[in-house]
Amino acid sequence: MDALRCLGGGTAVVEARALLRHVLGCDDSYLITHGEQLLSSGQQEAFEALAVRRRRGEPVAYLTGSREFFGLEFKVTPAVLIPRPETELLVELVLERVPAHSAAGVLDLGTGSGCVAIAIARQRPQARVVAVDAAAEAVALARENAARHGVRNLDIVHGDWFAAVPGQRFEVIAANPPYVAANDPHLAADDLRFEPRPALVAGPDGTECIAVIVDAAREHLNPRGWLLIEHGHDQGARVRALLSAAGFARQMRTWRDLAGIERVSGAQLDPPCR
Repeated sequence: MDALRCLGGGTAVVEARALLRHVLGCDDSYLITHGEQLLSSGQQEAFEALAVRRRRGEPVAYLTGSREFFGLEFKVTPAVLIPRPETELLVELVLERVPAHSAAGVLDLGTGSGCVAIAIARQRPQARVVAVDAAAEAVALARENAARHGVRNLDIVHGDWFAAVPGQRFEVIAANPPYVAANDPHLAADDLRFEPRPALVAGPDGTECIAVIVDAAREHLNPRGWLLIEHGHDQGARVRALLSAAGFARQMRTWRDLAGIERVSGAQLDPPCR
């Protein structure tokens, strides 16, 4: 297709294909088998309009309104963070701690598009999954994504962290909270410029929300329950210190993502003393 031929290699072609799939309502196999097809004037105009917005920096996920995560397609809007491959590690760690046919309770804090909670609920259909977000728009979008994927074992709640689940306890708490420092220069670059600031920024060093979650998590975990938190590349040591100060010492560690970056830290709640 001419729209592809005019572009260079690498990322530009990958992004152009995503925009073309969106404009044509097709998949990659269609683009490959219809490489000589000419776009209609309307399709060409739509593609060029999206390309202009992309050149201005708007994320492809917001332009197309979707992003794949853990093998599932999710609707995304500028009201939520764009699901990222590195967050799949958080899902994998939860699944390792919830047996396949378990009715365990799992809490997802800061659910955004719902990608983490929905991926877990799909993989563990007997589990009781609860997802929380403080943004009403995010809750509405997560519920739409849950309905799209036919998830029935998931409750999506509007509220501020644990205040949304008073008195409830879980076997696993997974959190992907805001963890970017307020003065981080990356906030002015690339996709982060367009993503919702409240879902990104957490105080001077980026750990304000993490500290709140760690401090309150014990009251919402069953004995031997796990707390798993995604964080920034340089925050592993600080998160482990917060966990230790809150009494989480059992099996504490930090896991690296596929790029070798420290991405998730967590620990298991000790059983009560007899």
